[in-house]
Amino acid sequence: MFQREWLAIAILASAGAAGAADSKWQAPRTPWGAPDLQGTWTNASLTSLERDDMFKGKASFTDAEADEFQRTNAFAQFAAADAKPTDPSVQAKASSDPGGYNAFWLDPGTRLATVKGEHRTSFIIEPANGKIPYTPDGLKAFQAARASMNFEGPERRALGERCLLGFGSTSGPPMLPDVYNNNYQIVQTPDAVMILVEMVHDARVVRLNGKHLPQAITPWMGDSIGHWEGDTLVVETTNLNPGQKAHYGIKQRFYLPPSGKVTERFTRVGANDILYQFTVEDSAAYTQPWKGEVPLSQTQDHIYEYACHEGNYALPGILAGAREQEKK
Repeated sequence: MFQREWLAIAILASAGAAGAADSKWQAPRTPWGAPDLQGTWTNASLTSLERDDMFKGKASFTDAEADEFQRTNAFAQFAAADAKPTDPSVQAKASSDPGGYNAFWLDPGTRLATVKGEHRTSFIIEPANGKIPYTPDGLKAFQAARASMNFEGPERRALGERCLLGFGSTSGPPMLPDVYNNNYQIVQTPDAVMILVEMVHDARVVRLNGKHLPQAITPWMGDSIGHWEGDTLVVETTNLNPGQKAHYGIKQRFYLPPSGKVTERFTRVGANDILYQFTVEDSAAYTQPWKGEVPLSQTQDHIYEYACHEGNYALPGILAGAREQEKK
């Protein structure tokens, strides 16, 4: 996994930052004349959706600040500590947390997202503070959706834990990286664009120049229709599934109600770069629409199978533990 990330970094470094393309560069075309977005892409990044309070309002870092953050961030420290030899004198305690994944399994990226030459401290660019502008009702709804995830039964666990969708918002919309499997394969036809997500092998199919499904039909990842505006693919998604309103992952967490609308824009800005932009709207949940930008970098690696529940006993173990607690 780290090999994939370093390959993506090398490609990005040679091609330049997403959104900073040469004005003379022209996007390649498919045989039917549409801009060609096909290939395998990664959005792995240390940048998060919302700007962390520790950045004190800084929308971007200088080169020196970015280098320092990338060298000293929490994941870099965790990976360094995890790589140390195991101390054989340490004894396990029955009351101690055995921990989860070690660093071998994690691949969140090693660099901040660079868009238009700026090392971004959040994907959100509007509002300017890099935060989701929840209304009081929207924030309460998010808290209620999070609280509804409990150990009563498998239906109450998060979608990612149940292997129904990638956790957080890897499959989107909007499509955001989490701690691993941040790879996407785009395939185009004259009538549709398919985005295959490595995480939980989600597949989004965008119908071009189509109409939305009836409101009563709410598929996973919503109903997406698209059209071309010049060299930009514009995708509008409505009919969001009520079960997907709490995008709750390890890294990215936010609330998106079924009544919301997400508009995405995919623009190929270089031989190895796509600028991915999104706008999220819902007048009840947010005080204003919020917008973000994420760079997608091309990689020559493959999309691998994501075998989630096959041989995975974590969910039965969690539920069995909850039943034992109830007995006590």
